[in-house]
Amino acid sequence: MCERSGMVNVLSIQSHVAYGHAGNASAVFPLQRLGIEVWPVHTVQFSNHTGYGAWQGRVFDGPAVEEVVQGIEERGVLGSCDAVLSGYMGSADIGHAVVGSVARVRAANPDAVYCCDPVIGDVGRGVFVRPGIPELFRDVAVPVADVVTPNHFELDYLSGHRTTSLASVKDAVAVVQGLGPRVVLTTSLVADDTPEDCVDLLASEGGRHFRVRTPRLGLSVNGAGDAIAALFLAHWLDTRSAGEALGRAAASVFGLLQRTEDAGSREILLVQAQEEYVSPTRTFDVSEV
Repeated sequence: MCERSGMVNVLSIQSHVAYGHAGNASAVFPLQRLGIEVWPVHTVQFSNHTGYGAWQGRVFDGPAVEEVVQGIEERGVLGSCDAVLSGYMGSADIGHAVVGSVARVRAANPDAVYCCDPVIGDVGRGVFVRPGIPELFRDVAVPVADVVTPNHFELDYLSGHRTTSLASVKDAVAVVQGLGPRVVLTTSLVADDTPEDCVDLLASEGGRHFRVRTPRLGLSVNGAGDAIAALFLAHWLDTRSAGEALGRAAASVFGLLQRTEDAGSREILLVQAQEEYVSPTRTFDVSEV
């Protein structure tokens, strides 16, 4: 058995890019900047994210992920792992490897949390993952998660409901929570009452719903969802409050995206904007709805 230290440790199993920021290349540094020790396990190693339309590199399979996690387990440290974070899953065997890794961590530390970002698709684009992956999230990964961070499109898919009003969104959240997770962060939420120049985020836990409304920015970049899932997890681990975690994460990601837009950057300015993670330039009201 390993002894616990004051450090929070997160096992992050995600894709990775050498240039730019997506997957682990988007999630790891913000967590580290907040003082969290991250154990990154890569599911792919690409030159850049696929939003460019061309890339080089390799996709790893489930056994490759399992081998790395097994090696960590052999160091005797899984008992000090506080959370597992996962995002895009390129294949079914990667999904099962992630879920198996969660089981390994929980066997060593029953209090460990699993945060699943169910990357399936988006409004306007539809489903953009391989066939079978949406069902894998719904039927295998999400049911064993404690925290899930779908966007509006993914919430609708997971719940089986098309939502437009805030009331229908709450109903959909309840359906997703019925699958297993106790905390649901819905990002990129646009309900009937969302102003055209704004976007909402809704954090739900224990029958309560907390909303943050931020200005809608004009940029379209990859990696922002990976960053907000990581930041929300970090703050939830710290506060165990969905509302507090929402307020902190939303402020940080807005600051990151505002700086990125101001610079006209194709990539999120993850490193340049690092002070936004610890001391956001702008904060937003968190309202219970």
